[in-house]
Amino acid sequence: MKLAVVGGGSTYTPELVDGFARLRDTLTVSELVLVDPAAERLELVGGLARRIFARQGHPGRVVTTSDLDAGVEGADAVLLQLRVGGQAARQQDETWPLECGCVGQETTGAGGLAKALRTVPVVLDIAERVRRTSPDAWIIDFTNPVGIVTRALLKAGHRAVGLCNVAIGFQRKFAALLGTSPERVHLDHVGLNHLSWELGVRLGGPDGEDVLPRLLAEHGEAVAADLRMPRSLLDRLGTVPSYYLRYFYAHDEVVRELATKPSRAAEVAEMERRLLELYGDPALDEKPELLARRGGAFYSEAAVDLAAALLGPHPGTQVVNTYNEGTLPFLPDDAVVEVQARVDAAGAAPLPAPVLDPLYAGLVAQVTAYEDLALEAALHGGRERVFRALLAHPLVGQYALADGLTDRLLAHNREHLAWA
Repeated sequence: MKLAVVGGGSTYTPELVDGFARLRDTLTVSELVLVDPAAERLELVGGLARRIFARQGHPGRVVTTSDLDAGVEGADAVLLQLRVGGQAARQQDETWPLECGCVGQETTGAGGLAKALRTVPVVLDIAERVRRTSPDAWIIDFTNPVGIVTRALLKAGHRAVGLCNVAIGFQRKFAALLGTSPERVHLDHVGLNHLSWELGVRLGGPDGEDVLPRLLAEHGEAVAADLRMPRSLLDRLGTVPSYYLRYFYAHDEVVRELATKPSRAAEVAEMERRLLELYGDPALDEKPELLARRGGAFYSEAAVDLAAALLGPHPGTQVVNTYNEGTLPFLPDDAVVEVQARVDAAGAAPLPAPVLDPLYAGLVAQVTAYEDLALEAALHGGRERVFRALLAHPLVGQYALADGLTDRLLAHNREHLAWA
């Protein structure tokens, strides 16, 4: 089995490689191709990837290349984990929205729109090249904003599923708090990518006992601390929101915080510098502890499970991003939702989901409308389309703010937008 990772020079990649090595009985990889135009980074990451495979006795071959077409040719699955513009673009996404009093974040709000505009055309070009060289390959998208990017891929007719590590992170955290194995924890995970809630925590499967009330009663403080939200809010909601909901539930508080501390992009850039130094050590043959602070925890396990299900050996149930198909009845069928789905060689089919309270459904509907407009802007360009998407976003919603943010977005992203 051949897997290709586009963006293989990412400092995330050793996490993924470690998962392929450890879980080789779940997913048999004979050839892993890391594709990236950044030759120096790719050499460092590729070297560590080979050493990780060797240490764990994995017989597969690790190949590095900057040639996209050669890298994806004949692949059974292609994983996308790219960042158009690199950390420099992320730094901008996290700063210029603050000038307008809005959250600066790479996947949410105006910064998230900027990332979508830069990313969607590049991803679609990659996907077309995959289709030409490997028409039966599955595309697994980990590239943010996952919901918008996945919808672009599906709308263009690609065999694609979106993946995020939020759900698997909650599953692992809850299992540890409850003193059970992650495999026994099934989440009633409902919403959109980076806009989701855990409506239930069931032991033993989708029909198991819902222990969410007990989890909140016994471990509410620990859960709230991880989310940086008040314990009292979780008690009032009776759910566990994704930590990205803090940008909505405490917007002004977050803006004040972001305005007075170094950006996450700056922290990550320094972390990446240190990680690449570590990766260059020929004695290093395992993922370093520092990588856990980079983000993407449990990404490898989620990616292996998804690839194994799509490629046939191990069909199963997993939280993914895929077409709604009536799962949330107040959304169009072709909206992309993040829910539990049955995944097999035919793709991802969403399972019936709990009914969303209007408190959540209203926000989901509004962000879905924004994502529709964001995708139109990414596909067709134009200042007015960018303005409309920002005006529709619940973190903007005022014409003066939308105008100011549009001007800044275009000023900071012209080199990445062919139409600007």
